[in-house]
Order: sequence, then structure tokens, then C-alpha cells
Amino acid sequence: MNKQLLYAGIFCILVSGLISSSLAHAQSDPSGKKRITDTYAITNATVFTAPGQNGIKATILIKDGLILGVGDDISLPKEAKIIAGDSLFIYPGFIAGASDVGVTKPKDPERPENFVSSNPPDEIAGITPWRSAVDQFSIQDSKVDDLRKVGFAIAQIIPDGGMLAGKAAIVLLGNENSTNLLMENTALVASFRGSRGIYPGTAVGVMAKFREIYDNTKLTSERSQKYSTVAGLKRPEITPTYNAMQEVLTGQIPILFSASSELEIRRAISLQKEKGFTLVLTDLEEYEGVLDVIKASGSSVLVKLEIPDDKAIKAQKDDATDEVKALKARVKEAYDKALAQAGKLEEADIPFAFTTVGVKSGDIKKAIQTMIKNGLSEKAALAALTTNPASILGLSKVAGSIEKGKIANLILSTDSLFAKDSQIKHLVVDGFIYDYETKTKKKGSKDGKGDGSVKVEGNWDYTSESPAGSSGGILSIEKEGGDYTGTITYDDPSGSGKTTSSIKNVVLDGSTLSFSFNVTANGMEITVDVSGEVSDGNFEATMTVGEYGSFPFKGTLNPTLIANK
Repeated sequence: MNKQLLYAGIFCILVSGLISSSLAHAQSDPSGKKRITDTYAITNATVFTAPGQNGIKATILIKDGLILGVGDDISLPKEAKIIAGDSLFIYPGFIAGASDVGVTKPKDPERPENFVSSNPPDEIAGITPWRSAVDQFSIQDSKVDDLRKVGFAIAQIIPDGGMLAGKAAIVLLGNENSTNLLMENTALVASFRGSRGIYPGTAVGVMAKFREIYDNTKLTSERSQKYSTVAGLKRPEITPTYNAMQEVLTGQIPILFSASSELEIRRAISLQKEKGFTLVLTDLEEYEGVLDVIKASGSSVLVKLEIPDDKAIKAQKDDATDEVKALKARVKEAYDKALAQAGKLEEADIPFAFTTVGVKSGDIKKAIQTMIKNGLSEKAALAALTTNPASILGLSKVAGSIEKGKIANLILSTDSLFAKDSQIKHLVVDGFIYDYETKTKKKGSKDGKGDGSVKVEGNWDYTSESPAGSSGGILSIEKEGGDYTGTITYDDPSGSGKTTSSIKNVVLDGSTLSFSFNVTANGMEITVDVSGEVSDGNFEATMTVGEYGSFPFKGTLNPTLIANK
């Protein structure tokens, strides 16, 4: 399917004319370009310099994007501009160990006429180790700011591709006019993703092909050395694949191997033991059963910053049959076990960081808080977001903590970072300040009972804002027993006026309302997620449209149409 057509269809859902270059420049910061180019001091803030350190009242002195000093007795130069931080909590900016933020999918290569499925060209088979993530990255992508909003200042970006997708790079998520590249070619990205209909098409085939490439690269290297010193030898064939693999063989860079399941983890570690390369395991989702194997391998670990969906658990009815209840109990047991895995990594003394590949930015805070509730300490959680990825990526001298001489990557929050109602008010990335709107959490009352909930039943007039303009419709919510149902109207992607979709997964948690709905655009069903705060008949929310980013969503309860339920 033509991606541009799909893109247009999706955004006709709520915003007409959204296909424009202005989308790439969307930022939550009013300017996004306010740079600390002179000398600044953030004074009297509560500063947490590193994981495990107590918060201290301190001043942070910054110049040209670098930290010049941290403490309560810093002598401030006359030219220093003062930023009052009395009510703020400051933490090091987060680092994503592997991320697809801002990365686009490369164009699929055309298959040659003499194509043989059992022995395809490397590029056709998803073997492109020479590619660089830098060539697929745009700092202007709206998902970059989505990641900034939750505290990330640095990301290791990885290229999209097959079994050997290419080389990762490390970038600052800073201003679009800056040189944000910190390090290029930091890892070779690999996976067990086979190629449909051609070799290697299975995980076992990928392993066999990996061994072949690794061994041939080593053999080619040895022959090249002899060829340069001994006359009369046949010239060795040096392909782009073998050339790009050299840095792995020499130990200059690790292989960043995607292994989500216990079986894939064992397979990746097996290849590492056999060939001897440096291994970083990423995309881990199921791993509790192989913690001993991971620890023994000495591999670095990147856990997916995501928790399992709990909708099936919440959907259980009181009148369910014993058989259904038993099934749901097993599902609940597996769910609870998955939530506790990160804590088990900490117990096993395995340092780890997080990957954000395929993760919705809006779900990250909830995922971290849930991991903490299920056994992960706040110290380990902060380490997984700061010092651990800095160590894994070789950035400890410039990032990961708040120290003199390091890059000024700072999170300024309204409360301690992992508190339920904590919000990020400012993010400093490489000396650029991004300002975000914070809201006071309000608890309403329902039917005058003062039980801390709010009333959401009724018809809401809503609008959705974007850089291209605004659009809207009617959101109708009804309550049936203890559950909420309803519908939402929106602009039909086909251009035939308004259409209606049922809302689902409606959850009211205190004053936080969230729901989702599906839209069909160009034959593909897209899920739209909406979540935000309800207060005094107003709904301030964020709308996330699949992989295309997040946008403001505002609703006003129409008092003349409130449902009598």
C-alpha cells in the first residue's frame, strides 16, 4: 500500500488537510528553540544528580549547553541569568538504549529478473549491514517531541530492516538546526526476522545465514591481509556486507540483537558464544526464565519499555462460568508475572536499560510506575533510564548524570519523578529548553457524593488541533452498570462527510478518562487512543494516531444533552 495515501487517509479522521510539511515541525514547546547560549543558573531546585542519590537543594550553572557546576555554594558570574527552580525537581535527561523514533522505513528494493529465492541478493534478503540509521532519521518527526515530553534527551536510533538491518547511531533529541549526532555506527542491528518466501525465511535459517556471513567475513579478512603481503594470490572478494561486518569481528562495535522471547534470547546467546562477538540483547519481553543464562553470558540488556495489555483481565464479568474464571485466572497470573520481570532483573543484579522500539510515548510513564509497583525499585528504574544506558552506549563521560562538564540534559518536574501526579514542566536538551503545559489534578464528585470520581456521561463537543488546523465532532458516552460505552463522530477518510465509530476500552480512573476507537482508511484499520483529564465539564486530552504521533484533543460537555443514565 502506498504509505502516503494511508497517511492522508488516517489524518482525514479528525483533521482535514493534515498532509503538509508543517506536521514535521510540530512541537509542544512554544518555541522549541530557546537555547541556553549564555550563562544560566537554575537556582534552589531539588536536584537528584544520579540514581540512588538523595535530592539536594542546589543550583545548576549552565553555559552553552554544558553543566559548569552543581551545588549550594556556587559563585555565580555577573552575566548569569537566573531561573527560579524553588518548586521544581531536577533529574538527568533520559536515554533510550534503542529507539525507532524519527526513523523511516527505506524503500523496498526491486527484485532482479533472474531472482532465485533460494539464493537471493543480500539486500533482497534483508541483509544490509552497511546502512546507517542516520540516513533514515529526521529530527523533525512528531514522534521525537512525543519522546521528549516524557523526559528523553538522547536516543540510540536503529535502522528499519531485516535480519541485519544496518548500523545504529546515537543522537540528541535537540533543536532541528543543531548537529545532534553524538556517535555513528555504534552497533550492528540484527534480528531473527526472516524474509517471506525466500531464504532465510525462518529463525533457524537466519542463524545459518548469520554463521555463513560471519565466517566468510573472517575468511575474507584473513585473505585480504595475505593478499596485501604475498604476491601471486587471487584477489579476495570484498562485498559491502563483508566490509560492513568488519567492525563486529574486530570488537569495535557490538551486535544489537532483537530477542523478545526466551527462545530467541537463548539463540542469540548461542551465536555469541559460538562466534565471540560482543552482544547487546534488546526488545526483551519474556525473560524471567533465562535470567541465569543472560547473567552468565555477560550480555548487556535492553528491556522493552512496555507492559502487557490488561483489558482482557478488566473485562471479566461477575457472572462468568467457572471455566472462564479459571482461564482468566491463568491470564491474570501470566500478566502479574510479566509485570514483575524487571524487578527480577534487579534482584539478579543484571544492569539493564530500556528500548522504546514500537512503544507509544504516552504509555511510558504508566509502564514505569507499574514496574515499580510490581517490585522494581525507583533507584533501579532511574538507573535504567540514565546511568545504565549511558554505560551501555559508551556515554558515561558526557551523559547519564548531573555533573560538571556533562551535557545539559535535564528533566524539570513538578514533583518527584515517579510520583503519580508528577508532570514534566521543562526539558533541557543540549542547552535547548522545551516548555510543557502542566495541569493541576482535580478530583470531582459524582452525584454530590464526593467519592473522588467525575461524571463523564453525556454528549461532548470536541475539537482536535494540529499544525494544519482543527476539526471535531461529537463524543457520546453512556454508562451501563459499571461499564462505559459510546460513540464518536469524525470526518470520513473517504471524504463523504461525517461517520461514526464505537468507542471501546473506556476507563475512568479518578479524573483521568481514556478510550480508543477504530477507523478504516484505505482498507487498513487504525486504532486511535485518547487519554486526558476531566474537570468541570472540560476534557483536556492527547490523541495518539497509531505510529503517526500525538495531538491535542479538547472536549466540552454539552449540558443540554446529558444522558439520563
